[in-house]
Amino acid sequence: MADLLIHNMAPIMFAALVVFLLLGYPVAFSLAANGLLFGLIGIELGLFRPDFLQALPERVYGVMNNDTLLAIPFFTFMGLILERSGMAEDLLDTIGQLFGTIRGGLAYAVIFVGALLAATTGVVAASVISMGLISLPIMLRYGYDRRVATGVIAASGTLAQIIPPSLVLIVMADQLGRSVGDMYEGAFVPGLVLSALYASYVFLVTLFYPKAAPGLPLDAIIYKDPNGKRGVISLGVVVLFSAAAAYLYMRTTGVRAGADFVVLTMSIGVGIAFLIAALNRLLRLRLLSILAQQVIFVMVPPLALIFLVLGTIFIGVATPTEGGAMGAVGALVLAIMKGRLRWDLVRQASESTAKLSAFVVFILIGARVFSLTFYGVDGHRWVEELLVGLPGGQTGFLIFVNIFVFLLAFFLDFFEIAFIVIPLLAAPAEKLGIDLIWFGIMLGVNMQTSFMHPPFGFALFYLRSVAPREPYTDRVTGLRMEPVTTGQIYWGAVPFVVIQCIMVALVIVFPGMVMHYKGTGPTVDPSKVKIEIQMPDIPQLQFDQPPRIQ
Repeated sequence: MADLLIHNMAPIMFAALVVFLLLGYPVAFSLAANGLLFGLIGIELGLFRPDFLQALPERVYGVMNNDTLLAIPFFTFMGLILERSGMAEDLLDTIGQLFGTIRGGLAYAVIFVGALLAATTGVVAASVISMGLISLPIMLRYGYDRRVATGVIAASGTLAQIIPPSLVLIVMADQLGRSVGDMYEGAFVPGLVLSALYASYVFLVTLFYPKAAPGLPLDAIIYKDPNGKRGVISLGVVVLFSAAAAYLYMRTTGVRAGADFVVLTMSIGVGIAFLIAALNRLLRLRLLSILAQQVIFVMVPPLALIFLVLGTIFIGVATPTEGGAMGAVGALVLAIMKGRLRWDLVRQASESTAKLSAFVVFILIGARVFSLTFYGVDGHRWVEELLVGLPGGQTGFLIFVNIFVFLLAFFLDFFEIAFIVIPLLAAPAEKLGIDLIWFGIMLGVNMQTSFMHPPFGFALFYLRSVAPREPYTDRVTGLRMEPVTTGQIYWGAVPFVVIQCIMVALVIVFPGMVMHYKGTGPTVDPSKVKIEIQMPDIPQLQFDQPPRIQ
């Protein structure tokens, strides 16, 4: 029995952890208890010395001293303030009016706003709950299929998992030992592509099942000009003019194409559009329609916040932690400008931030205890030999790892997977020559499914908490509405889980979507580096006469 334990300590230890988690014990305590228990067993079996555990206090201190993790409370606080200040409500109302008359317009609006909220909040719970409370009643009121409505809301909320400033990407960068800024730049394009795939699915639904996602009737449109027209054309002209002017300006400055180029171009374009809208309102020029003005004024604050956070990170002015701090301050300023900053709001956001931060830190401490023992019994070597020896080289490794993480996501959330599994996968991936930024973003998209997996997906739980459970009377139409069942929420999530899996495949097949991060910033060709050392003039020493000794 002792020989069996000695030769198979690592797999037994990992299996015991899975058993603890399946029994429902808290993750942090399961990790720490497993590490200490098998540490004592290892000492008894002579696998390592008792003083091996003396490194534990230093590891715990290392968690508390980790500057990268400081970004988590900043971005969490920013997201909660924005969610409670009504920004999501204003965005969904205005963008819903913009897309409303098109079939599936409300669904497009939810996806668009979900991407914007993801780029400003980085918190899945805030996005899903906000859109569930605001958009779901409207979608049900105008006859949306319940599966389509709930699936779009849940999936759009999970965009906060992959679009910067995502908390997942911060944790992934920390666990992989890579830059958070590089992780953000690499994830920028995949996040936009995933949003486009969601919109493409809605488009297909409107083609084959038009009644599942109808457009808003004209009498539901609020923003109209005195002549009764919506004035969408004027908005399109302003957007195209602003985008063209910003693009030409950025091209003349010589900024390389990349995430920083996109963010800076967008920021300049938004500034030009805002200037036009402001002049139109102040001078009463009537260049823009009422709808165009409303869209521009509602869109500018979140887009300005995106530049404040992501723009400063991408151009190298601020670190992710500093960007998060500026974002938190910016969120408070926006709440003040809207007149919605109250002490209760700040207190609730602070308490929720403290809870989430403590949750992350305790899991990380437990993971440190577990990994100390796991590495002590050469568990990392066991994992490396197991994965590196898979048939197919890099391709076989990536297929196995993605299937493994996908199955784990049925039972674990992304924090647990990131702290337990990712550190074990990093060494084999690096040994196989896989770029860890690309690898981390690929797994980030994969772990996004953990929010959407029935029956334990957290996004589904968040939506279930705000969706109507009982028949209710619509406050606008006065009609009696049927409730949203849990089965409808689960079935609505399935197509989007498939889309997320397709996105994982696209990241594998087209690595350039991520690897563009290497092309940003100044580059140096090593073959053209010339080192010249100029020798100083040293006067010659004269030894014609022997030294005189006194």
